[in-house]
Formats: sequence, C-alpha cells, structure tokens
Amino acid sequence: MNKKIIVTICREFCSGGKEVGEKLAAKIGCEFYDKKLISLAAKKSGFTETIFENVDEKPTNSFLYSIAMGTPSTTGLFFQNNDFLTNDKLFAIQSDVIRNIARNKSAVIVGRCSDYILREEERLVKVYIRADKDFRIKRLLEINPDVDPKHAESILHKTDKKRGHYYSYYTGREWDNISNYDLVLNTSKIGIDNSVEQILNFISFLD
Repeated sequence: MNKKIIVTICREFCSGGKEVGEKLAAKIGCEFYDKKLISLAAKKSGFTETIFENVDEKPTNSFLYSIAMGTPSTTGLFFQNNDFLTNDKLFAIQSDVIRNIARNKSAVIVGRCSDYILREEERLVKVYIRADKDFRIKRLLEINPDVDPKHAESILHKTDKKRGHYYSYYTGREWDNISNYDLVLNTSKIGIDNSVEQILNFISFLD
C-alpha cells in the first residue's frame, strides 16, 4: 500500500479483534500495535511497564470519576521517582505514543481509545469488532481453559464494562455506539479472515 493508512480496532472481549488486527497488518505490510503500546509508553516515560499494565484499558480511578461511578476511591495513584502518577497522566503519555506512530507510517492499532486520539487523521479507518455471546464464550474457554464455564459470561460482561467505562471517560462517547466507527463487523457471522478482507476492501475505496 503506497499511501499511509491507519486502522484502529475497538473490540468486544474475545470477539477476535486482536487476531483480525494481526492478520490485517500482515496483509497491509505494516506494524501491529496492541500490548506493544505498553512497552513503547514505558520506554518513552521511563516508568516501568507494570504501571501501564495496571491501568491498561481499565476505568480511571480518579476521584471525580469514582464519585460519578458511585464508588469513591483513592486507589489508582502510583508512586515513582518522588512523583504521584495519575491514570490521566499515563493516558496522556500513551496518547503521545499513538500519535507519534500515526504521524510517520501506516499502522493497525487495537484499543486504547486510538480511534478518538487519532480522529483528526486524514486516512483513518475506525473499526468495531463484535461477536455473538456463544462465539465469545467458546473463544474465552479455548484461550483460558482454566476458566469455569459458569463464570464465562460474567467475565465477558465485566471486561466489556471496564473497556466501555475507560473509553467513555477519555472520549465522552459511548464505546459501543456504531456511529463512532466506519465499519462494524460481526466475526461470529463472517469469520476472522472475511473480516480482514472486508476491511481491506473498504480501504481500497480510499485510494
């Protein structure tokens, strides 16, 4: 692909969004960013990866947000190098990393509000990956065989809820509102590979 293209992928938990992103990046011939963003943010800031992992796509624990959610808390503050780091500061560091990636080259980026952070990008394709509940439960149990099947649906719900709260806090938008995205794909209906092809087909109309 000659022109730079940025694809962001928001995804329901265990919908196959990461796999779609990896295969898409291979087809485009560009870098894929998911957990790699944590390493880059840690390197940029000088803080440990553990700090970023602890807040990765989880709701902020800032005081005002906790009040809004009805769960006042003083957790979510980290002490390092004699400074208190709030989740908001960590989000700002990661956002800078995402913008730097998009500034220089094509990329496929999963989660971390990347669709919103890069909303001013001229050639940006925003994708939302979803799947039916039974499909997602099956994938969860395949990936994590130690999970009790009785708890699988609850795990899906709680993880999606955390991602939704994180997204809403930093963007002011609803995570699962389809109007936020250019493409919404159901992997349980069309499969992983066909989802990749649908995104590629969409990109072809931009050239």
